[in-house]
Amino acid sequence: MEFFTTFNIVGSGLSAQRKKMDVVTSNIANATTTSTPEGGPYKRKVMSFAAEPLETGFDKKLEDAVNAVRVNQVKQETEGFKKIFDPAHPDADKDGMVTLPNVNLMLEMTELITASRAYEANATAFDAMKNMALKAMEIGK
Repeated sequence: MEFFTTFNIVGSGLSAQRKKMDVVTSNIANATTTSTPEGGPYKRKVMSFAAEPLETGFDKKLEDAVNAVRVNQVKQETEGFKKIFDPAHPDADKDGMVTLPNVNLMLEMTELITASRAYEANATAFDAMKNMALKAMEIGK
């Protein structure tokens, strides 16, 4: 396998996990936001990944086995909002109910740890491939 192909695969994983961490931190930061410019409470964002074929010089039989990762979409969840009674809140409706965002901090922290560990794994793989490439160049001297 070419070293640059591996670097592309690992690099796409690093980029995807960094974007996931950005989405999760946005969710955490807005866990108590009851009013947004669009109106209503903050809506939790969810990210999905998809495989992306690489343009490589591999044989056709192996071509489908080599994929990078890309962010497929980031969508807003529109369900799971909680309502609390707080008539003094500025965003309370006529009945005194305030709609809270559908963000579960425990779930978001779990997602953040998972994305962080996946990022670390990709960084370790990148470092290992870099060291193999350097050793291969030393052998060619």
